[in-house]
Amino acid sequence: MKKYILNRWGRPKVCDDVLQWAAWFESHDRSIARTDIKVTRNGKGDIYVSTVFMGIDHNFARRGDPVLFETMIFGGPHDGYQDRYTTRGAALKGHEKAIAVAKGEKPRD
Repeated sequence: MKKYILNRWGRPKVCDDVLQWAAWFESHDRSIARTDIKVTRNGKGDIYVSTVFMGIDHNFARRGDPVLFETMIFGGPHDGYQDRYTTRGAALKGHEKAIAVAKGEKPRD
């Protein structure tokens, strides 16, 4: 399983040295986007949508591009919603889709 870090421009690059990867992972913010959604109806509590750089290729089929980004919803009726992406741009679009899902809106494709 390949490991990745982000270069100074925020682009993923392979990191074959596990100690270098671990040091980078501990010292860098891997958050790509976070949106807090205040819930006022039904008193269900707050929801947040988080998109992160995972640092490990989650393309378990081993075909195609590495899957390095993940969006999740925490809280609310869609708690646990998850989607993964191969690029930062796709992850940011997925983040916006997840916000709509979390708000109970129909997501734009």
